[in-house]
Amino acid sequence: MLFDVSNETMPREDLEALQLRRLKSLVEKVYYNVPFYQNRFNEMNLLPEQIRSLSDLKYLPFTEKQDLRNNYPFGLFAVPRDNVVRVHASSGTTGKATVVGYTQRDVNTWAELMARSLMCAGASRRDIVHNAYGYGLFTGGLGMHYGVERLGATILPISGGGTRRQVMLMRDFGSTILCSTPSYALFLYESIIAAGMSIDDLKLHTGIFGAEPWSEKMRADIESKLRIKALDIYGLSEIMGPGVGMECCDAQDGLHIWEDHFLIEIIDPETGEQLPLGVTGELVITTLTKEAQPLIRYRTRDITRIDAIPCRCGRTHRRIARIQGRSDDMLIIRGVNVFPQQIETILLETQGVAPHYQLILTREGSLDMLEVKVEVDEKMFSDEIKHLQRIEAKIQKNIKEFLGVTAKVTLSEPRSIERSEGKAKRIIDLRNA
Repeated sequence: MLFDVSNETMPREDLEALQLRRLKSLVEKVYYNVPFYQNRFNEMNLLPEQIRSLSDLKYLPFTEKQDLRNNYPFGLFAVPRDNVVRVHASSGTTGKATVVGYTQRDVNTWAELMARSLMCAGASRRDIVHNAYGYGLFTGGLGMHYGVERLGATILPISGGGTRRQVMLMRDFGSTILCSTPSYALFLYESIIAAGMSIDDLKLHTGIFGAEPWSEKMRADIESKLRIKALDIYGLSEIMGPGVGMECCDAQDGLHIWEDHFLIEIIDPETGEQLPLGVTGELVITTLTKEAQPLIRYRTRDITRIDAIPCRCGRTHRRIARIQGRSDDMLIIRGVNVFPQQIETILLETQGVAPHYQLILTREGSLDMLEVKVEVDEKMFSDEIKHLQRIEAKIQKNIKEFLGVTAKVTLSEPRSIERSEGKAKRIIDLRNA
C-alpha cells in the first residue's frame, strides 16, 4: 500500500531533477538567511550559483551536531522566530541541547512523511496504534502521533512509563500496531507474561521500532515472542524526527529514505570522502524542503550503506541498510573496532540467554578491558553451575573468533539488568571513572 503514489513511485530521472531544483533553492536560502552557512561558504570561496548538479554536493560544507550546540538556541533558524510554530530539543546530556524548529509547513510535511511511513509498514485507517514513544521535547511521540492522525487511523498516546498499565490498555483497547524502541517491546512482552496474560489476548499484528540500533536476531526474537511483523523506522531530531526512512512490509529489507525531501550520501567517517553506492560508511543527510532549520550535509554518525536495487514494493526511493551502529558508539578494544550490535548478534544466537545485555568497559593499566554482562532465561537459570560456565565459555569463544576481541562474559539472573522505557543503555564506560 502506498500513501502518496505519484511521489513514492516517481521515476528516478524525475526524482533526481526535483532533488537538484530543491538543492539549488536550499543552498541559496541558507546562504542569505543563516549567518553560520554564509560564513562557511565564504571561508570556502563558494557561492550558491556554483552548485549546478547533484555531484556538486561534495563541495558543500558538512554540518555537525556541535554546530547546533554552538548556535544554541535559535542561531540556525532560516526564518524569523515568529514563523516557528514548534520547537523540539535533545536532552543535552553531553552538552547544550540541540534545538530544532519547525514552521507550520514543516509540521505538515512531517505528518505526511509519517503517514507514508505508516502505510509503508502496512498500516491503514482501521488500525489502532499504541504509541509508546516519549512525548515532549523528544520528537518520537509527537512525530508518530501526527502521522497516525494524518493517515486517519486511531492513535493511543500512551507515551513511556507505566508498563503494567500499558499492557492492560493494549489488551483492552485492541491495539493492532505497537510503536516503541525494540528493547521496550521486549520489556512489554515480559510484562505481558508477568501479568498472567497470553499473547493470544492481544490483537497486535505489526510493530514499528526505532530510536536505537537493533539486530536481525533481535527482530526475530520480537517477532517470535509477540507474533507480529517487526519493522524498522529511521529518523533523527536534527533532520525531522521519525519518518525520514521506513522499512516496507513487502520486502522487510532496508529502509526507504524519502528522497524527495532528503538527499543522502555515504562518506568515509575518517576522511569525509564520498563513497560509492553499496559501500558501508557514515550516512550524511541534506534536508531539501525544511523551512525553519534546513541542514546541509548533516553528519548523522550512523553507519550504513545505500541500496540502489529496485524494491519489489514499487517505491523508487532508495533504501539504506539496517543501521549497524554509530561511529561515535564504536568501541575500540585494544585496536579492534567493535559495534554493540555485533555482540548482540552473537548473544542472540546463543541458546539460553535473554536479549538483555550490557557492555562494561574498564581499564587495567594501559589496557582496555571488556565485560559482557548478559541475562540467562528463566529455564537456564535453574541449571547447574557447570552448564552456565560452558555457556559463558562459548560466548567468549564466539566473540574472540568473530570479532577478534577477548571479553569477560558474565551471566546474570533474569531481570537483573535494568529495563528502559526509552533507549536501552547498552554501554557502561568506566575507563575514566
